Amino acid sequence: MLNQFMQSRLRGLIVLAVILYTIPAFLSNPFHYDLATQMAIIAATVVGLNLLVGFAGQISLGHAGFFGLGAYFTGIMTGNYGWSAIPALVVGGILVGILAWVVGRPILRLKGHYLSMATLAVGFIIAIVINNESQITGGPDGMPVPPFDVFGWELSPFGSYSLFGIELNGSQAWYLFAAAVLLVAVWLAQNLIDSPIGRALRSVHGSEVAARVVGVNTARYKSLVFVISAIYASVMGGLYAHFQGFITPAVASFDFSIVLITMVVLGGMGSTMGVILGAVVLKLLPQVLTHFQEMEAVMFGLILMLTMIFMPKGLLPTLQMAVSKRLKKRAGGQA
Repeated sequence: MLNQFMQSRLRGLIVLAVILYTIPAFLSNPFHYDLATQMAIIAATVVGLNLLVGFAGQISLGHAGFFGLGAYFTGIMTGNYGWSAIPALVVGGILVGILAWVVGRPILRLKGHYLSMATLAVGFIIAIVINNESQITGGPDGMPVPPFDVFGWELSPFGSYSLFGIELNGSQAWYLFAAAVLLVAVWLAQNLIDSPIGRALRSVHGSEVAARVVGVNTARYKSLVFVISAIYASVMGGLYAHFQGFITPAVASFDFSIVLITMVVLGGMGSTMGVILGAVVLKLLPQVLTHFQEMEAVMFGLILMLTMIFMPKGLLPTLQMAVSKRLKKRAGGQA
């Protein structure tokens, strides 16, 4: 049974890889590639957030703060101190993870609305610090970020590259790189979910009391997954900063935190592939609805409301249930 479950995970990862590397066939200009790259980076962020929300059942309304910290740490260290991108991403992830552990230990003892307010406060504090420390972060005006570099090799949206004899422009190269990062993020998340840690997280989500009765250290596991999700956000924030080439305090804003949590809920909490779909849909909707002009915001809210009413478990889980029911009916009719 376990082997079948793992094979199903592997098939899902292979399907995702095929989809990601087939998408360029439908992208016709740099804007489309830029949008797809943003989707991949943000999807990897919500994959980490889903570990906290979907599997451990712990809410976070300030996760953009960790994303912003990763973005600004990488931007500052590479732009002002000459660091390479990889060391900046790694050290930034470690520091943000330590901060998440320190902050998470006390606030994760809270539950429900109290936990929501505590994580919201953490996000607000981070955003205020980034906004006010103008000598370091550039304040409300933001700051430039150098191109992503590895051992002197730079990845820039304006460059030209060759991969296995195929000539790529900077936007195409960035998309392929972001797609590879998303695949790694999903693979790591799936391995965590299938491990004893993942089973402990699901038990915490089901019932903390029952989990403690069977010997699960709920405080430890909640803090651990909070740290992991924060590291995901930090690393993806750093990549986003290099891709954009310029960052502002908006990357750590409350609005962005709400967008991230909405992606998880919309796609399907507890579904890794579902939250990726949620990220894609929520990122694409504003582009599709621009034709409605002044009614864009109304249409956007209406679509989200109807989705949550008729698909409360999220997009992908609801679609999977509908397909499963249809297949069962068909099998029953043939019998």
